[in-house]
Amino acid sequence: MMRPAAELLVLESEALPTIVGRQPPAALDRPSVLPGWRVRDVIAHCGAALRRLVDGAALDFTAAANQVDVDERRSWPIDKVLGELVDAYPAAAQAIDAAGGAFDGLGLGEWIHGGDIREPLGAPDPYGGLGIDLALPLLVSRSVERAVPAVRVQLTDRRFTIGVGDPIGDLRTDAATLVRLCAGRAPAGDRYELSGVPERSLILFS
Repeated sequence: MMRPAAELLVLESEALPTIVGRQPPAALDRPSVLPGWRVRDVIAHCGAALRRLVDGAALDFTAAANQVDVDERRSWPIDKVLGELVDAYPAAAQAIDAAGGAFDGLGLGEWIHGGDIREPLGAPDPYGGLGIDLALPLLVSRSVERAVPAVRVQLTDRRFTIGVGDPIGDLRTDAATLVRLCAGRAPAGDRYELSGVPERSLILFS
C-alpha cells in the first residue's frame, strides 16, 4: 500500500485531468484563489513542482521560484501545460511513496491545489471530496511538523487535535472548511467557529 500522500496524487491523476479536459479554453483563464494566478497558472505550478521532484531538481517552492515556473509556462498551449502535469503524476507518486514522508507535504499541497483548480471551474466540493480521508491525517501530521498551537477540532463526523502542546483553541467546522483554513483559503465565516487562537495560526503552508 502506498503512503497516503502518494495515494492522493494517484487520485488526482485519475480525476483532475478529466475535470480540466471538459472545460472550454476560456474557463482556464478564470482567476484562481491564488492572487495573480489564473486556473492555468495553478496547473502550471503543479506540473512544474512534480517535474522538479521527478527530475531530482532543487525543490525551491518559494513564492519567487514558483512565479518563475509559472511565467515560463504562460506562453505554452494549455495542452502542453496539462500534459506536463499528467506525465509527471506516476513517477512523482512513486517518489513520494519511496521518500518515507519527506515529500508528503508536496503530495498534500498538490491535492489542495486541485481544489484551487476545481473551485473556479465549478466542480463540486473542491476541497472536501475525493481524498479527504487521506488528507486529514496528513494535515494533522503537518500541523505537528509546523509546531502550530494545539487546537481541538470538531468536524461533523469526527474529533481530533491539530498542533502541538496542550490545546488552547477550539474549532467547529466541516472537513472542507478545515482544509481551507489550513491552506489559507479564507472560507466563509459562517462555516466555522474558532476560539482561543487567531485564524492565521492554523495556516500550514506559506
